[in-house]
Amino acid sequence: MDNQQIPGGLLIAIEGIDGAGKTTLAHTLAQHLRAAGAQVVLGKEPTNGPWGTKLRATAATGRLSPEQEVEYLLHDRRQHVEEVITPALARGEVVILDRYFPSMVAYQGAAGLPLDEMLQANDFAPRPNLLLLLDLQPEQGLERIRARGDKPNHFETAQNLERCRLIFQQLDLPNKQVIDASRNEAEVLRDAHAAIAAALALRAGEAGAQLLQNVQQLDLGKATAAG
Repeated sequence: MDNQQIPGGLLIAIEGIDGAGKTTLAHTLAQHLRAAGAQVVLGKEPTNGPWGTKLRATAATGRLSPEQEVEYLLHDRRQHVEEVITPALARGEVVILDRYFPSMVAYQGAAGLPLDEMLQANDFAPRPNLLLLLDLQPEQGLERIRARGDKPNHFETAQNLERCRLIFQQLDLPNKQVIDASRNEAEVLRDAHAAIAAALALRAGEAGAQLLQNVQQLDLGKATAAG
């Protein structure tokens, strides 16, 4: 059941405001798809590359202007696309991203930058075959951030997260699936699993069909426990 390839690959982006559960879901889905036989590349943005590292170093202080943040993000994403995302898709692999270009549009859009211009600036970035938007109230997201022992940064205020949430909801992007992230992890996972099965069903090729069958046969409880 190993090394199932999908012609053209499958790009899954997981989005939402801080505290929505993106990282947890990304890692769990990667585990499940590997168990089903897929070759999976798990990534995040900003990346650990030079531009992403610089950007994260400023997150606590907010010293960059929104325009500078966009510049850093675009440099980071272009490198990510050229060196990781595009080659993996060409190999027929599944790429799962914990944040992607919609986050830049939402967060820098909440700071006042034009949404259309930021979408245009990301024309080089491959569009996801599946965009999972984890939606929840900002107050619940902030509660989760504090519960895990983290201190909210300058982006993570209820007012700013609400602006970001509204932009995420309003973005008219193909293959977007909204998931109620206020529920527990198991319920969110079930919805994400169903969305991935539907996305796989649209992919052509015998290997894609075999991977879909393997995914549908997964026991989610056992797969989660195994991780």
